[in-house]
Amino acid sequence: MNSKFAFKLMGVVVLLSLTLTACGGAPAKGEGEVDIVAWPGYIERGANDPNYDWVTAFEKETGCKVNVKDAATSDEMVQLINGGGFDLVTASGDASLRLVYGGSVQEIDINKIPSYKNVDPRLQNAPWHTVNGKHYGVSYQWGPNVLMYNTKVFPTAPTSWDVVFKEQTLPDGKSNKDRVQGYVGPIYIADAALYLKYHNPELGITDPYELTQPQFDAAINLLKEQRKIAPKYWGDYNIQIEDFKSEGFVAAPSWPYQVNLLVADGQPIASTIPVEGATGWADTTMMAKNAPHPNCAYKWLEHSLDPKVQGDVAAWFGSNPAVPAGCTSSDLLGPDGCKTNGYDNFDKIYFWKTPIADCGNGQNNCVTYDKWTEAFTAIVGQ
Repeated sequence: MNSKFAFKLMGVVVLLSLTLTACGGAPAKGEGEVDIVAWPGYIERGANDPNYDWVTAFEKETGCKVNVKDAATSDEMVQLINGGGFDLVTASGDASLRLVYGGSVQEIDINKIPSYKNVDPRLQNAPWHTVNGKHYGVSYQWGPNVLMYNTKVFPTAPTSWDVVFKEQTLPDGKSNKDRVQGYVGPIYIADAALYLKYHNPELGITDPYELTQPQFDAAINLLKEQRKIAPKYWGDYNIQIEDFKSEGFVAAPSWPYQVNLLVADGQPIASTIPVEGATGWADTTMMAKNAPHPNCAYKWLEHSLDPKVQGDVAAWFGSNPAVPAGCTSSDLLGPDGCKTNGYDNFDKIYFWKTPIADCGNGQNNCVTYDKWTEAFTAIVGQ
């Protein structure tokens, strides 16, 4: 072949390749791996149960090896992402806006995620990951913070959160003192506020994450009262499981994940959403500002919205899919899995979000998250 012609032909090929890439005609090549900070149980490769594996096929298809770092709390997630070296994080609402306003995560180009259109419309522009019309993540799973209880102590489900907030005699004739737990994060203040919203309407609480100083003080006082009967606040799901199996705890806020694991272990455990309602989490997969493997990260974001993946995750974690089609796309979840996991309770859940000064009442008079952290740390340290 004439060398000059060959050179021109090569130039045309390169130009065509660049044009296709720019127009989205050719997918970006992955970097070989993706590093994710996630809640335990959110990213399974069959190590715990071979039936639950939504990683292996992704790795084979994309060539992107998935590395996972479990984090037990939202604060740990924020610290890990701020420390660098990770691509993605499955952030709950009490962390997501901290990451956005702190400049720790980048805006997501939803045009690179074809399946974004399949996300539940109620989650596509949710305030815990959408700021000024910009998307900073992709919804993954959601669920309630349930009241977990021992069925031998409670023959029928407790109807109120007061069993963990107020000292009282339980149905087994014994006090709840030293037998109940709270949750370890400052966001737990919202659970106290939600309880007061129902029982003390004169406080005027409309949103448990938007508290004026008097409302905040009332919630703190309730938690101080709880501290007298709650010797422990759980943060690690494994430790809470052991607490209920061997340490005598009989009631506590929890996730469906712990409930499912305890029930599978044959423990006398069940859960309920009491009359006051419940806080909850709608978790968002967010990309670190300086993600070292952005192409593989975008591939994972697309993969995470696959209906079968969504359903399988929901079956394992006891959560609900962010993609409604996930409710009918997983044999592991089954036809009634979403109903069992509280899918119909979406409108009853007050989803975690980072408390900021700008209240929904149109005034800049709400207590900010740093004050939540300061007050809650003081209570736990008592």
